[in-house]
Amino acid sequence: MKMGDAGPVVRLGVIGLGGRGCGQMKTLLSMPDVEIPAVCDVYADRAEKGQEIVREARGYTPDAVTDYHKVLNRGDLDGVMIFTSWETHIAIAVEALSHGLRPAMEVGGASSIDECWQLVRASEKAGIPVMLLENCCYGKEEMTLLNMVRQGLFGELVHCRGAYAHDLRDEVGLGDINRHYRQRHFLHRNGELYPTHELGPIAKYLNINRGNRMVSLCAMASKAAGLNAWLKEHRPEDDVTRAQVNEGDVVTTMIRCANGETILLTHDCTLPRPYSRGGQIQGTKGIWMEDNRSIYIDGRSPVDPSYWTHRWERDEAYMKEYEHPLWTAYEEFGLRGGHGGMDYLVLRAFVESVQKGENPPIDVYDAASWMCITALSEQSIAMGGAPVPVPDFTDGRWITARKGENGSGIYVLDE
Repeated sequence: MKMGDAGPVVRLGVIGLGGRGCGQMKTLLSMPDVEIPAVCDVYADRAEKGQEIVREARGYTPDAVTDYHKVLNRGDLDGVMIFTSWETHIAIAVEALSHGLRPAMEVGGASSIDECWQLVRASEKAGIPVMLLENCCYGKEEMTLLNMVRQGLFGELVHCRGAYAHDLRDEVGLGDINRHYRQRHFLHRNGELYPTHELGPIAKYLNINRGNRMVSLCAMASKAAGLNAWLKEHRPEDDVTRAQVNEGDVVTTMIRCANGETILLTHDCTLPRPYSRGGQIQGTKGIWMEDNRSIYIDGRSPVDPSYWTHRWERDEAYMKEYEHPLWTAYEEFGLRGGHGGMDYLVLRAFVESVQKGENPPIDVYDAASWMCITALSEQSIAMGGAPVPVPDFTDGRWITARKGENGSGIYVLDE
């Protein structure tokens, strides 16, 4: 299918209608071949809001419920979109699989390694794919870098970095008031809580689960000072101010891969700072860094011959030269959806995988491998930074490239 082409109608249930869920549902409703007969949220007012969004966009009124089991039991859906709290994503997806429905899950970290295995086994048993909606895999910058990597611009990759560095003190600090689940994770957990934005694109650069895999990690957390200070200033009389904040302000996780590459992840959400995904790619022919928008390519970037001084270049010309073909087509089609347009691409990738009956570009093994980093980092931090093994959710199938297993259309992310 070409971008913009409509296929067979896909009927989806939407579970979870907070800010993210409503935004994603609006993007889905912009696709003429998607229908949403049912919406759900544990809060009745949010379910009713979702119902109204569909009615205004399409002219029909979907069923609105507060019990997601009623959505799964309908019998007239092709799949479900799961936009609920982090700790419920996998449980709902597993149950959806038992009803013969394709689940698409929003991102977040896993609560345990066991639930990751439950997801993999449920998908395998049902013979039904799962997709993790990691939108950053479809960001323009990330896809351009993927194209650079595939064309060998950086040579053999050695090291990659990524971050979720985002000042979320207001969102976390007001979570109990605004009904946002993120707060309880910061109060009770201490780990890399949100790994997939940075790790997802890196996993594609390094062919994780397709000829390579992550084998071990170690993690450390700084003290928890930033959120405590914010709470004392902004909510001095509230009970939440007296709660224990367990999540360290800066959590650093180092991962080693089977083929020898290393990955450095940073979670940094409770100190004042500008937003960044902290990207870095380094290989035998060059290096790229996000935060200063710089690149150096051996034999191409300038060198001062007097001192053998290597000079950074701005990455603008490279980003234009290596723009991914999907984004070239997308810009001609017209950007839409949130986060600069990448939300539309990841949602469309799921819809078209359903229409074609194919495995999605980000599959159940990716979901388990990326989400498990949260639970593993918690274990490592609790043991003073000790290394812990990363499970092989593919049961050895990672050794081969598994070419062609993740779709055949324009949204494929693998070689």
